[in-house]
Amino acid sequence: MTSKLPKKAVIAVTSHSAKFYPDGGINGAFYTEILHPYVALTNSGFEVDLASETGTLTIDPYSLSPQFISGGDVDIVGDTEHPVNKLLKGGVKKAADLTSEDYGMFFASAGFASVYDYPTASVLQSVASDVWARGGVVAAVCHGGAIFPGAIDAETGRSIVDGLELTGFSTEADKLAGVLDKIHEDGVLTTEESAVKAGGRYVAPPSPFDDFSVTSGRLVTGANPFSAHSTAAAAIAAFEAL
Repeated sequence: MTSKLPKKAVIAVTSHSAKFYPDGGINGAFYTEILHPYVALTNSGFEVDLASETGTLTIDPYSLSPQFISGGDVDIVGDTEHPVNKLLKGGVKKAADLTSEDYGMFFASAGFASVYDYPTASVLQSVASDVWARGGVVAAVCHGGAIFPGAIDAETGRSIVDGLELTGFSTEADKLAGVLDKIHEDGVLTTEESAVKAGGRYVAPPSPFDDFSVTSGRLVTGANPFSAHSTAAAAIAAFEAL
């Protein structure tokens, strides 16, 4: 790698949580979309910080269900001494306290909640914009792409994803999950709609819940929770190619 960018990543985390699901359950940050990138990045020698716009977060209980937690993740969830759990409990930084120059990668984790706060998370957006301006890698998985309309390329004045291929949780997937009407009733955009708004060229996965990611140079995106690890691996490859 010839880049002199710091080998340090910030994983953005949604700070939104509210009643959301048809059964009255709350939404929040999606656990494995934080865990899997964290593990992949730290195993590759990155320093990693977690940050939300407010410095707070709530883990979406739905993300802890057996549908999403399996294999080695089962032991990690219950391990209070695991580094990611210690960070989630008391080490999530407030975005305003970050020094964006410290990071060579910005990775937006997600959860349905992110479509509510990422579009107005101006400080997280500015960190992503700065990482991009300095030649770093910007990545997002699932609904994390909701941050892209506000992440601006200083040279063009448009979103950093303008004209680039990207993926994310599809509008079809929101419908299959039974939450599309709620999202639209609340006046927010799906991730796919955000991509189009930002000028990106949205690419849907072959099937809504397939492990699927897209690399467009320094932009790396993944389609859903099952893509969190592969998206992080692709982001690491993109960083190492700089």
